[in-house]
Amino acid sequence: MRSLVALLILAAVSTLALAQAPPPAAPAGQKTLAATVGLYVFPSKGQTPEKQSQEESECYNWAVQNTGTDPFQLGKQAEQQQAQTEQAKQQAANAGAGAGAKGAVKGAAAGALIGEVGSGNASKGAAYGAAAGAIAGRRKKEKAQDQAMAQAEQQGQAAQQATQQQLDGFKKAFSVCLESKNYMVKF
Repeated sequence: MRSLVALLILAAVSTLALAQAPPPAAPAGQKTLAATVGLYVFPSKGQTPEKQSQEESECYNWAVQNTGTDPFQLGKQAEQQQAQTEQAKQQAANAGAGAGAKGAVKGAAAGALIGEVGSGNASKGAAYGAAAGAIAGRRKKEKAQDQAMAQAEQQGQAAQQATQQQLDGFKKAFSVCLESKNYMVKF
């Protein structure tokens, strides 16, 4: 008899524990539509996950239509902009290639002319002129590279800022729609 009572008590406690257990969480790795764009959404009125998913989809489409921005397309666009910036930086690194040699040739020509006129020794003047021209050419090359790098960097940053502004506008529109459907939204 005691065994039967103990068994019944154990069964009742187990049933009570299962009834109070929290519902199983969503499978790990699955994100809601809002979470993929960086929004945290909480159902204020006890909406089910299915209802939340449906309403997020509706609000996503509404925000795309009203802002003209699709975050998934913006992601692709940002990757392309970054690749273009890197390509521009590589081109900037190559800017002014051969400037030292060109400077040497120009300097040699000028030095030869000056050496011939001044001292009657064109070859000595050409050598001095070539050295001076090579140095000036290298300096010109470095300046051109620095300017091209700075310009590429500025253009890349401006493109990133514009993309971020578009994404922020989309998030605001998406949030407003979800809040109108009784969700608490933060980003």
